[in-house]
Amino acid sequence: MKFLVPGVASAVIGAVLGLAAVFGVTAAASDNTRPDVDRSGNANSSLLNQVEYGSR
Repeated sequence: MKFLVPGVASAVIGAVLGLAAVFGVTAAASDNTRPDVDRSGNANSSLLNQVEYGSR
């Protein structure tokens, strides 16, 4: 009886932490979408995502 309460408490805490870990890993793995690139800027003055050749 002396070990029953700590054993049950440990099992419950372990189960809760295990469920939290499973749900956390699942949520992190499912968030795998690529963000959209904002292409609303001025292309003539922008160096982002453009190859520039020639004199500057």
